[in-house]
Amino acid sequence: MVRSVVIVGGGTAGWMTASYLRAAFGDRIDVTLVESKNVPSIGVGEATFSTIRHFFDYLGLDEREWMPECQATYKLAIRFENWRAQGHHFYHPFERLRTVNGFPITDWWLNEGSGDRFDKDCFLIASLCDAKKSPRYLSGALFEQDFTEAAGDRGYRTTLTEQSTQFPYAYHFDATLLARYLTKYGTDRGVRHVLDDVVDVNLDERGWISGVATKENGALQGDLFIDCTGFRGMLLNKALSVPFKSYQDSLPNDRAVALRVPVNMAERGIRPCTTATAQDAGWIWTIPLFGRIGTGYVYAGDYCTPDEAERTLREFVGPAADDLEANHIRMRIGRSENSWVNNCVAVGLSSGFVEPLESTGIFFIQNAIEQLVKHFPGERWDDRLRRSYNRQVANVMDGVREFLVLHYHAAARADNDYWKDTTTRPVPDGLAERLEQWQAKLPDSESIFPGYHGFEPYSYTAMLLGLGGLPVQAPPALKLFDRTAASRELRLVREQARELVEKLPSQYEYFAHLRDLSPEGHAAFSTA
Repeated sequence: MVRSVVIVGGGTAGWMTASYLRAAFGDRIDVTLVESKNVPSIGVGEATFSTIRHFFDYLGLDEREWMPECQATYKLAIRFENWRAQGHHFYHPFERLRTVNGFPITDWWLNEGSGDRFDKDCFLIASLCDAKKSPRYLSGALFEQDFTEAAGDRGYRTTLTEQSTQFPYAYHFDATLLARYLTKYGTDRGVRHVLDDVVDVNLDERGWISGVATKENGALQGDLFIDCTGFRGMLLNKALSVPFKSYQDSLPNDRAVALRVPVNMAERGIRPCTTATAQDAGWIWTIPLFGRIGTGYVYAGDYCTPDEAERTLREFVGPAADDLEANHIRMRIGRSENSWVNNCVAVGLSSGFVEPLESTGIFFIQNAIEQLVKHFPGERWDDRLRRSYNRQVANVMDGVREFLVLHYHAAARADNDYWKDTTTRPVPDGLAERLEQWQAKLPDSESIFPGYHGFEPYSYTAMLLGLGGLPVQAPPALKLFDRTAASRELRLVREQARELVEKLPSQYEYFAHLRDLSPEGHAAFSTA
């Protein structure tokens, strides 16, 4: 039986892994994490999926305790700006579609043929985002929708694959502060923390890892080694020579430049969403934390130089960007052919990565950790467990790749070579047929990428309707239906949204209340 796990690399991936393994197995396995004092983490992955709640629940962490420590805020959606045309925006929310007479409300919306804001007509969350509202009342109660939080202790913990209903929010947080918070969580529960440089990876005669050599602490030995060394892939790709499968033929954005911008959030307010603003060679993310904005330009190096990208980002931010140091990042887009080889499992960037357009970086980490626990090896190191793990992890990443390609292929924007080329790049196997199908019938569970990859049919529908580059239509059968019930439901969405906007506090008000800040202290804290 595996009794000793060595994690090489810290940051979000390393400490999420260490904390989760400790929460899952307690002291029945030894966990050691070694990280360099001299290698900074990428640290820009500050937005998440709504499924991240399973991770914090698994660790027994209350958001009212960890969120203030990590400058965290709520994320209800992604706001896409200028992907269709300059000045246009729409939301991809964490909210499933209502159904009327067996058809999603978006089908009825198309059939009605009125209005240009499908997101505000079909979802509640779009209006909450526009109004910068919190999903919780000051009492802590969740706003009224179709998700009910579990009352009391269920007596068991849940993972991604048990998500049967759509939770309405995810989180934005400072990735560095979260790693620090989880460091304390893990070390308080027995994780051995070694601050040192790994200088070599030792292999035995079978090609398995027998240990890692450190600069000051000698050899660290274990049964299972987890590679959290980022894009370097020090264990999996370098020591074990596992090939890397690039996605760049269909997703060319391979660089980013990022800024951390102090902002007076009491004056600005906190919109409860990540914003993705289309640019000439990619897009700019805007992630509001409680004390600052995280922002960065994701772009394709074939269309834009690093200097041009930094200049564009600084102009986008304005005077607040003056004198701030920019962080330039080269991204490896794709995945390792196998994320688990011999006794080494890659988690995080060493396993795979796509551009952060749908906040999938931390989702990939969470999925990998959960699957590792479910496939954890016994004494015989059953290769069937390895194969099953690799299948699942690869399928998730391939599915996300396909969903992201849709964002570009279906975007109406075509004002320069970069955007014109989005419709001529190769698409993954199967997507071309699906794109053709969706023009006749909006996506459903049978027509999207097969297998779990974190996105449901409503997400595909939201992107197709919002991006506007592909023609879509309502089912012809709706012409034969009485429209009364559907019209009533569409009115109800608008009415419920207006009522919630009136009743809910702003997101800034909610977090100031959670921190028990006086009005005078609000502005002072927000610029700290």
